[in-house]
Amino acid sequence: MHRYRFVLYRPLQLLPVLFGISIITFVLVRLIPGDPARVLLGTRATPTALARIREQYGLDEPIWLQYVYFIENLARGEMGKSILYKIDVLRLIATRIEPTLMLVLTSVVLSILIALPMSAIAARRQGRLPDHAVRVISTMGIGFPPFWLALMLIIFFSVQLDLFPVSGYGDTFVDKLWHLALPSLTIALSLSAVITRSLRAAMIQSLRSDIATAARARGMPERIVFWRHVLPNSLVPTINLLAVNIGWLIGGSVVIETVFALPGMGQLLVRAIFSRDYMVVQGVAMVFACATVLVNFLADVVTVTVDPRVKL
Repeated sequence: MHRYRFVLYRPLQLLPVLFGISIITFVLVRLIPGDPARVLLGTRATPTALARIREQYGLDEPIWLQYVYFIENLARGEMGKSILYKIDVLRLIATRIEPTLMLVLTSVVLSILIALPMSAIAARRQGRLPDHAVRVISTMGIGFPPFWLALMLIIFFSVQLDLFPVSGYGDTFVDKLWHLALPSLTIALSLSAVITRSLRAAMIQSLRSDIATAARARGMPERIVFWRHVLPNSLVPTINLLAVNIGWLIGGSVVIETVFALPGMGQLLVRAIFSRDYMVVQGVAMVFACATVLVNFLADVVTVTVDPRVKL
């Protein structure tokens, strides 16, 4: 169990990361041009009304004092009150977590289902036509911008074939999955391209390893060698790569949710930026940061579990 000692001190090492993210987010959001009070009240608002709004939300305080209030709220488990929605930011974010979480999970599952067979085909037929085809497809997947790919999928599957809804989020679980089909596929096509290239390289290296050679020498069929020895040894670098890209996926959900009009945290972040709703922007950014840090922490735990040789 000494291999899991990092579980005790790793969260303490992540606290400075979250603290740094909070500072960067706080400063950047206040560099956005515009006055939240004027955005809320309109261009014809009186100076008295503007001053009242700024005082109500603490916008008239020095920036360092506003940050102190922000940290105090975080310590109490609060994130302030939304200027636009007039409710607590934490409660507002809670209503938007499900679509984003469902989008991330379905995208990861689809990415694995796409990347695993493609990597296996390419690795077992290295240098042949299937391998070249997989490499070309993965390169194209990396090169296509997600928003362009989303529009192409909407035009083909929704407009022309009328198979999937263009936008929105369903009511029942099956309906939600139906609405998430195209958004998840958009992200999965980009993410699986990265995973496929990494997993293919790891599989090729494992096929040439001493473990695989010894298994073949014992008369073990090539299929058994691949699935019992090659694949497990290839998963370790892929797990770390997937964790890093899930962090990118969480941030990239902003674009996908905007294109498909999903009522998730990404769409909430975009609206908060345009309305200069500082509290919501800071809250969503912190939730995204915590989710990314948590995913990387879980990836470390899975890596140590899969490969006993790894020590963190």
